[in-house]
Amino acid sequence: MRTKDFKRVYVWELPVRIFHWVNVMCIVVLGATGFMIADPPPIMSAAEASESFWFGTIRAIHFGTAYIFFFNMLMRIYWSFVGNRFASWKQFLPFTKKAWHNFIHVVKIDVLLQNEKKFDLTNISVGHNSVAAFSYLVLFFLALIQVFTGFGLYADNSGWWLPKLFAWVPDFLGGDFITRTIHHVTTWLFILFTLVHVYLVFYHDWLEGRGEVSSMFGGYKFVRDERVKEKVEQTQPEEESTIEQC
Repeated sequence: MRTKDFKRVYVWELPVRIFHWVNVMCIVVLGATGFMIADPPPIMSAAEASESFWFGTIRAIHFGTAYIFFFNMLMRIYWSFVGNRFASWKQFLPFTKKAWHNFIHVVKIDVLLQNEKKFDLTNISVGHNSVAAFSYLVLFFLALIQVFTGFGLYADNSGWWLPKLFAWVPDFLGGDFITRTIHHVTTWLFILFTLVHVYLVFYHDWLEGRGEVSSMFGGYKFVRDERVKEKVEQTQPEEESTIEQC
């Protein structure tokens, strides 16, 4: 493809990019500290309590990061109603006929690695493709599970009203053990999602050359001219200024 066939499109707004990288940080820290809390190092059983306070620091980091994760998620929900169309909550509901067509295409090409018999420009998404949109919707529900079970387990040890709002969760699920198990299993689902997500991002960046990786730093993607024209027809006037000729 020739460079002149592409236009520079502002896709990911600053709040979306901030949410993304804060989320990355939170998932890494929560995962690392969570596994240490679930399975403390052997040295914990031999050391004196006065020498093991660092483990309390690990718990404090885990709980503090959980608060950041929670409020960051609330910010993203808010921005899904006030941000541009690429950030809109509507993008995460791929239930139209066109969206399902794109969903099947992405599964065939990205997951099953089949070749396209005929190049279809409409299958190149400017924002999220349908598989990504659906996976983020699933991720949102996984995040809710983590919030409810995590704060539910923390409620008895917290003096703040926010975690105590979730004190009913362990009783509802049948006790601390099952609540902790659900929390732990969901962590592994987050890890699985992260591995697939990173693979697909770099795969698209290499295959399509549209700045998939750099777009989450600067906000811009490079989109085929014909695809931009199709999208501009559905775009509000104030958003048209975000499209630049290369």
